[in-house]
Parts: sequence; C-alpha cells; structure tokens
Amino acid sequence: MTGLRDSVRHLAKQTTRATRPHTVTKCTPATKRVQHKSSSGSGSKKKTRTWYTTEQYRKCSKVRSGTETYTRTVRAERWCVSLDDVGGNTAKDDVWYQVTRAVYDTVRTADDHARVEFAPAGTGC
Repeated sequence: MTGLRDSVRHLAKQTTRATRPHTVTKCTPATKRVQHKSSSGSGSKKKTRTWYTTEQYRKCSKVRSGTETYTRTVRAERWCVSLDDVGGNTAKDDVWYQVTRAVYDTVRTADDHARVEFAPAGTGC
C-alpha cells in the first residue's frame, strides 16, 4: 500500500470485568469388577480359569461451585494509519488502514504528506 501520510490513530485496548461459572474437580471412591483369565495346557487339553476381583478407584468429575470474576477484552488494541492519494488515486483520500505497531511507529514519525509504503493488517478503524 503506497500513499501520502495523512494522520495516525491509536485505539487502546478496552476491557471490562465479567463473571463466569467456577468449576472444581470432585472425586468419590468407587469400585469396579475386573475379570482375570489364566490358561494352561495346549490343544484339546487347554484349560482356561476365570476369576473376578473388585478394584477400587477414584471417580472424578467437574462440578459448578459458585462464580469467578475475570477481565474480558471488549476491544483489542489497534494501530491505524490514514492515507491520502492511495496508489496515486486521489479519489481514495482519507482511507483508514489497520497496521502493526512497528508500521504505526514508522508512519507516526514521518512528516505530514510524506510518501509511505506498508502492508495493511486490515481495513477500517
């Protein structure tokens, strides 16, 4: 993007406090029946022995426990540059382009109506 520097604009990050459900992990003891097998011999004389045991384990799940507050971003931080005579076309005057912080700093220090060139990160501001 090539044009003449018109003006620059910095939109600060905007945040607000919000609440959301708070979850905690609760565990309870539980048991399950486990099957075991053992075999001996081979061919037609092969025997399989089966037995069962009860094993204990912890069954855990997340449950809601009240609410928690957090900082929610309403608007992300943006750096914008307005150009005149974009690409040599005066009909595209005063068009705003969203740019990176590095490009913003470069254009901000340039003289008024100096020719600048950059790759925009987005349109509108």
